[in-house]
Amino acid sequence: MGLTMQRFSLVLCLMLGLWGVTLPSYGQGGMTRPGTFDFNDEGINFMTADSTSKVNLRFRIENQAVMTSKDEDITNIASTELGVRRARIRLGGFLFDPRLFYVFHISFARSDLELADQGFPNIIRDAVAGWQFNPNLQVSFGLAKLPGNRQRVVSSADMQYIERSIVNSNFTLDRDFGVFANYRIWLGDIPIWLKGAISSGDGRNQGKIAGDGIAYTGRIEVLPFGAFTKGGDYVEGDIFREQSPKLSVGFSANANNRGTRTRGTLGTTLYDQRSSTTLYADALFKYNGFAAYGEWAKRSCDNPITTSADGKNTAAVIVGSGYMAQASYILPFDLEFGARYASVTPDAIMSGQVGGLKETTVSGIAVYHIKGHRIKLMSEVMHDQQISLATNVEANFWVIRFGMELGI
Repeated sequence: MGLTMQRFSLVLCLMLGLWGVTLPSYGQGGMTRPGTFDFNDEGINFMTADSTSKVNLRFRIENQAVMTSKDEDITNIASTELGVRRARIRLGGFLFDPRLFYVFHISFARSDLELADQGFPNIIRDAVAGWQFNPNLQVSFGLAKLPGNRQRVVSSADMQYIERSIVNSNFTLDRDFGVFANYRIWLGDIPIWLKGAISSGDGRNQGKIAGDGIAYTGRIEVLPFGAFTKGGDYVEGDIFREQSPKLSVGFSANANNRGTRTRGTLGTTLYDQRSSTTLYADALFKYNGFAAYGEWAKRSCDNPITTSADGKNTAAVIVGSGYMAQASYILPFDLEFGARYASVTPDAIMSGQVGGLKETTVSGIAVYHIKGHRIKLMSEVMHDQQISLATNVEANFWVIRFGMELGI
């Protein structure tokens, strides 16, 4: 962690050192003209004088306090966790041509680094560059989020809940390295997005993988009532207070060939490679401060269990299905209330394996938006029920979370 903090300090100093620096722009004859600097709702922006290059700098921290009970007695606390849940810096913009865009996103909090699963501090979250051919077509190459379940693609900075649902935890695609394409078509005033990716299938910053396993992901989104305000179909809660009803319906499919991890692009390493398929369906509705969202996911694998060479240990692709539904309302003075129900049911073959728990959660939240999603105070109370497939033993407990989000 000492080395990670040193890296964080170095990067932060370099970023802040740009604050008072004007970007040069080289015109005809090599003459240098000063660029521009702006600090607005998008973050800190540096632009060359000829507007051919832009650097957008954003950072955020999310501090949390989490208490978990031993049983149904909410006052019988089993554990308390206090710390930085997320600490991230994001650079984005375009270089030498407004059509050549990029995103570079790094994280520093321990819970963001996948230390337990990968054994090293995995600080790079996104590193992607692409070409915006026109307003309807974009192609990119690098490390980015796959077009899977909507809740994962929504930035954690734009969430209502302190954490995503258990459906996401078990079945999300998350990030991967590959080629990505987004294409929008119009049926009258109705936008339809077609999104796809060809990627490694093994997640963030993996080393050399044996064989030729590749993952294929496709998604379609239909917005029958037109586009959401300010891209609000990828922002949780109706903080923009849609003036007319808005709806987005999405379907995604992923085929991960010869994958190496228990949760597709996430999780611990399998003892042998396995191929799996994952399906998603989701729908989002917003109107005048009210928002409702639901999603369903299912992962399948013909032979999910892998065994160590000595036959003593197993690791399995998490197969099964889950669904969740959440609704919220934001008052005119930016206080928001919401509730969520989520359920995950593993396939019977998961009995005795990690992930072999039937789980149901019920949550309630209260969020005060000081400045939209950029500065907010968050609280959540969640009841969690888990039933073991192997023993049918039931466990019930409470989780109480408090969070503070601060960023630009």
